[in-house]
Amino acid sequence: MDGKRKTIARDISWLSFNGRVLQEAADATVPLRERIRFLGIFSNNLDEFFRVRVATLRRMIELGSKKVRINMHLEQAPEKILEDIMITVLQQQNEFNQIWEQIRREMEKEKIFFINEKQLNKEQRVFVKQFFEDEVRVNTIPLMIEHIPQLPYLRDKSIYLGVLMSRKSSQFEQKYALIEVPTKALGRFVQLPAPAGEKHIILLEDVIRFNLPAVFSYFGYERFEAWVFKVTKDAEIDIDNDVSTTLIQKIEKGVKNRRKGKPVRFVYDKEMDATLLEYLMRRMNLTRKDNLIPGGRIHNFKHFMDFPDIFQRRSQRKKPFQHQLLAGTARVTDVILEKDILLSFPYHSFNPVIDLLRESAIDPDVVSIKVTAYRLAENSRIINALINAVRNGKQVTVMIELRARFEEEANLEWKDRLELEGVKVLIGIPNMKVHAKVCIIRKRIQNRTIQYGFVSTGNMNESTAKVYGDHCLLTSHRGIMADINRLFLYLEKHRTQPDILKGCKTLLPCPLILRRELLKLIDAEIRFAKKKKPAGILLKMNSLSDETLIERLYEAARVGVKVQLIVRGIFCMFSESKKYKRPIKAISIVDEYLEHARVFIFHNGGKEKVYISSADWMVRNLDHRVEITCPILDEDLKKVLKNMLSIQLSDNVKARILDNSLRNKYVRTEGNKVRSQVEQYNYLQAKLTKMILQANPLTEPVIYSRLIDKTETTN
Repeated sequence: MDGKRKTIARDISWLSFNGRVLQEAADATVPLRERIRFLGIFSNNLDEFFRVRVATLRRMIELGSKKVRINMHLEQAPEKILEDIMITVLQQQNEFNQIWEQIRREMEKEKIFFINEKQLNKEQRVFVKQFFEDEVRVNTIPLMIEHIPQLPYLRDKSIYLGVLMSRKSSQFEQKYALIEVPTKALGRFVQLPAPAGEKHIILLEDVIRFNLPAVFSYFGYERFEAWVFKVTKDAEIDIDNDVSTTLIQKIEKGVKNRRKGKPVRFVYDKEMDATLLEYLMRRMNLTRKDNLIPGGRIHNFKHFMDFPDIFQRRSQRKKPFQHQLLAGTARVTDVILEKDILLSFPYHSFNPVIDLLRESAIDPDVVSIKVTAYRLAENSRIINALINAVRNGKQVTVMIELRARFEEEANLEWKDRLELEGVKVLIGIPNMKVHAKVCIIRKRIQNRTIQYGFVSTGNMNESTAKVYGDHCLLTSHRGIMADINRLFLYLEKHRTQPDILKGCKTLLPCPLILRRELLKLIDAEIRFAKKKKPAGILLKMNSLSDETLIERLYEAARVGVKVQLIVRGIFCMFSESKKYKRPIKAISIVDEYLEHARVFIFHNGGKEKVYISSADWMVRNLDHRVEITCPILDEDLKKVLKNMLSIQLSDNVKARILDNSLRNKYVRTEGNKVRSQVEQYNYLQAKLTKMILQANPLTEPVIYSRLIDKTETTN
């Protein structure tokens, strides 16, 4: 442990996480299309990091306020953190370029070739000219920037061609122009005619490069050169405190102001003409001290997440399957009124969540449905089910978080559509995001009220449920339902009744309760350890950065509590120290699916307490968001969660050690290879198969996952 600092700098830890994403792109055992996709994820992650975190650090420097630094929980000066960020980013960018070149060589072995505008054969030149005329020209608006007093607005998520034009007779007579590459309208990749057995891809910007003489034919220039660049801007929405302005108006204003955000990063082709580079920097008020990042010919790799599927070797991703208790059942509602069900995505199908809402929409006994929404799918079947419920006379309430980052515009549109259909829409609480994922359905049968619903660690989004690892508890437990009612009452009456959540007796909400209860749970384990009794804490989450909770985990390790941590992203804790009586095991798993679930397990003297949660252990989640942490009360479901985490702790293929030096060293152990995402699928599917075998003993037996027996017997 560092003698001066109590925790690892959050932003440096995040870059270490993105380094793990880059490791997946470098892994030769990963199919090529997936490796390219990881490059896209890395690039997209980095864009968001600069838009939000780097922009925030720069604001702090401008403010020059020590108080701001304290409020941001920074142990180091923002100038020092920015310096460290740039060193790491440039190192990772160099690694990124090397990985991309290696991937291109691997693609060529499969006869897949990237072709630029100078490599086209005769047939391809004809194709590219025609494609440009038919599809691209109408979407292309060249800007002669030297003649424009104010440089036009440059879109944050777009790529641009900086064009240099000259004449053969005089290279000193030059003109500059900008072209926004219309990737949103046309996509980034164009498949070219190619020899038999080969596949040729050209990027849209190279199609434009080839046709520059046609674009600028009016000006009489003969030489054209163009280089790609992109600008990343400050994305934080500044919402003022004008009490006369509604929250919706503030959000709309903030989204518009985002377009005016200051550039926080300028990434460009390192081969760009020096005079053009200086000109662009001057027009954008950038200096050499700003985040200027030279790179290769290609930028905005986020588009590569959607690279065409033209590869021989494909992902072995298996399809989601139905939960064993729902397989063959007529109604989801009937099952959860009898027994709690834990869905684990993306292994289990997300359909039961949608089916539950669809059933409620047409059930004549259902009176009302209330649900929270943070990030919705583009064509949300969740929303369609809720609209159908309104049309069938149900009272429907939807809490839409308008400030879900980068989803503000989409959520404003959902709000308008839902209100048009007659849905009651709640829009959140000032200065606090609603991040809880819950639903409650109420029905009346012969003057008796029945309530049921769900609590989830992930968004109500059927698209991301295919690639995000999450848990969703379907339940009719009275205590849980009572507290979800309290939550919605709080969302509706927080101004007049701000203490409603203090009445929760089963759920642990944020703010107010979760932080306090977590400290109590850790302290209980510390007391057990001091009395020489078994004590253990097993935590899975996306991010761990809260200093108060980290300090308490340090204390737990010092007295001998068995601390095991599975943290995908930010990890600010020093996991290694000679003062720890028992070593901390801390790992991060980055694989095909994004590990998004939060699970907290405390030994509690043998009477284990198990929770699922929407909240990470970060100040923003614990103190500035509305979150829900839900106890798992069914002993069988506790066992399932423990087994799934046990499988993850056994991972020796995709797990990395979270050490003090952020080296991202892979966990390597002797014996069989354990890739936890594969083994979790096998484990859950084996439970389904076991149920089928019990129902039909004549069915041919299957070979269960090799970890099933181990986890079932050791937990």
